[in-house]
Amino acid sequence: MAYADVFTLQRERVPAELLVECLLERIAVLDAPAPGSHKSLRSVLAVSGSARDEARAQDEGRGQDQGRGQDQGRGQDQGRGHDEAGSPEGKAAAGPLHGLPVLVKDNIEVAGLSSTAGSTSLVGRLPAADAPLVKRVRDAGGIILGTTNLSEWANIRSVRSTSGWSAVGGLTANPWALDRNAGGSSSGSGAALAAGFAPLAIGTETDGSITCPASLNGVAGIKPTVGSLPMQGVVPISFSQDNAGPMARTVDEVALFLEVLMAKPGILDRAREGPGGLRVAVARTFRTGHPATDELFDETVEKLAASGVTLHDVTPPVQSPAEDDDEDIVLLCELFDGLAAYLPTRGPGGPQNLPEVIEHEKQNAATELAYFGHDLFERAVALGGCDTDVYRAARARNLSWALGTCLEPSMAKADVLVGPTFGPAWKSDLILGGQPKSSSGITAAVSIAGWPIATAPMGLVEGLPVGFGAVGRPGSEALLLAVCRAIEQPARPTWRQPCRG
Repeated sequence: MAYADVFTLQRERVPAELLVECLLERIAVLDAPAPGSHKSLRSVLAVSGSARDEARAQDEGRGQDQGRGQDQGRGQDQGRGHDEAGSPEGKAAAGPLHGLPVLVKDNIEVAGLSSTAGSTSLVGRLPAADAPLVKRVRDAGGIILGTTNLSEWANIRSVRSTSGWSAVGGLTANPWALDRNAGGSSSGSGAALAAGFAPLAIGTETDGSITCPASLNGVAGIKPTVGSLPMQGVVPISFSQDNAGPMARTVDEVALFLEVLMAKPGILDRAREGPGGLRVAVARTFRTGHPATDELFDETVEKLAASGVTLHDVTPPVQSPAEDDDEDIVLLCELFDGLAAYLPTRGPGGPQNLPEVIEHEKQNAATELAYFGHDLFERAVALGGCDTDVYRAARARNLSWALGTCLEPSMAKADVLVGPTFGPAWKSDLILGGQPKSSSGITAAVSIAGWPIATAPMGLVEGLPVGFGAVGRPGSEALLLAVCRAIEQPARPTWRQPCRG
């Protein structure tokens, strides 16, 4: 049951309380670190104490809805067009996520839960209310099961950081191989999905932070167009690049979840129509450098051709050190201003701005600075925010490169641009640091431009999952998911047995 897709769970009317109990048992047994052992996932930071009660209420509501007559409900479901997917008869009024447990990345506010962004500076400063994104989940019938570990501060603290590590949660492992990295910064969301701890999860991405853990853990995900989701109540890095997005084990589940998060129906139906007739540009310069991954991508493109798309090759430039530095300047300036605005909303009793976060980390160095420093934070303070010529010039250069040099020429005759995302997960190393290896660079320009990017598993290389990426213009999320759906090769690690039931 832990690995059933959401459509099966709804079609078979699996009681929400049973599902929640099963998943909480699985998390307790498999995720928590064993004494003296590093062989644990550490993907979940906190579980909700109210999840069982919410699930019981959902089950009681389901019984009441059934009592009102299934014929009326059946007609409503048919009108939505999801019968083929197994939407439960008589349940249209309950919401598309009725009874489905959801894990939320720990930089998104959930009332009563930690929402620490992995930093001890936010421990105990509980959010007063759900972020609007979380409210949308609840309004759709979803049950917040808990929050997931992440790269601390969404991996904007140090160039020597290890992806997936936070001072609050430790190092997230990859369920495909526990010595391998789960990617960042939405490491916990990706690993928890692959391990069967929940059917749905939310991640956030500034540049690669959904794409990378989805790829490394063999799940699907999408970062929608920047500005398409409400981001209040999310610990910020960059107002120009941040967005949240859904993650799940299959593209269809991502599409359904995206409809809820964007409050935009029709995404799943369009994805299921397939990519036939779309013009797809194949980015031949986006290579991971891992031969077997790049070879698998080429084979996947050949399969994609059979789905009715029109393919042609393009050669977009890969981000150079100059563009990389401009992006760093933009992100660090926006981080400085963003945290100054956000941290006071979490109340007193802790840092209220970035300089105070740095001081907190110095005073708690044994925990916070055990493996790497906060050199990027210090650079952000030195840069001083967005009201500077340095910031404005860097942002202008970045946009000119991303749009004028990279994306617009490459997509002049295309609806979607595709490339590999990441090669197999690298081994984690807290001593030397661990950032993405075998990366194609597909996330750079699209992140700077604020365009959407989707990823899906395209298969296994040496027993580890690797990802396929699809990029498009603003508002093209459904098209990207249609392309990803045509190539996805869902798999799960043969790690440990699902829980009873």
